[in-house]
Formats: sequence, C-alpha cells, structure tokens
Amino acid sequence: MKKVNTTDAPKAIGPYSQAVLADGFMFLSGQLPIDPKTGALVHGGIKEMTHKCFDNIEAILKEENLTLNDVVRVEVYLKDLGHFQEMNGVYSERMKDHKPARHAFQVAKLPLDAAIEITCIARKK
Repeated sequence: MKKVNTTDAPKAIGPYSQAVLADGFMFLSGQLPIDPKTGALVHGGIKEMTHKCFDNIEAILKEENLTLNDVVRVEVYLKDLGHFQEMNGVYSERMKDHKPARHAFQVAKLPLDAAIEITCIARKK
C-alpha cells in the first residue's frame, strides 16, 4: 500500500491519508469543500462546494497521473438531499461523458458541518 498526498488538496483532518494506492486502485478519502490554501470551507452554495470537492479530488488523482476518467466508483454524501439536482448538475459537468458507478446519500452530519463530501475509487492502468 502506498500513501498518496499532495499540498494541492486539503490536509487530512484526522489519522488517515488523502488517498492510498493498492493493487492498481487508488482509494481516495472523502473530500470536503475545503480550500487547501486556507484550510477553511468554501463559501457559497452547493454548486461552489461541489466544484471544490472535485478540485480536491482532481489534485489528489493528479499525484499518480490519474484523471476523473480513471474513476470507477463515486460516493456523494449530502447533508440535504434537496441539493441533489444542483450537485448532479456540477457532477455531470465535471465528469462529462464518463459515468462511473455512484452512490448518493443524505447524511445527518459531516465533518466541519460541511454540506457535501465526495469520495471515489480510481483504477491505475
């Protein structure tokens, strides 16, 4: 198992890695809408927050020369499922024609009281 870390994504806020590479797969820890420069949650609505989650995911993937096209599974955690359509619009914009398997859940609470968290698994060819 290889730990993957980048300064272009937020530092882990607990005892875990940003991602690990194992047997040709990269398992990313959940990404909150945190600005890696300030360490604070971004302001704005769910669209801005979803974009920031994807920015952080792409920064981590890039450390192993991967892109969103290498993602095989995504999990989206929303504090309010009422934001699903807006999140889904950004998701479609960022993933384009690539359509990995996905789960989307409403959860009671997320770290730092964030409105969204996204995690994924990517395959390294």
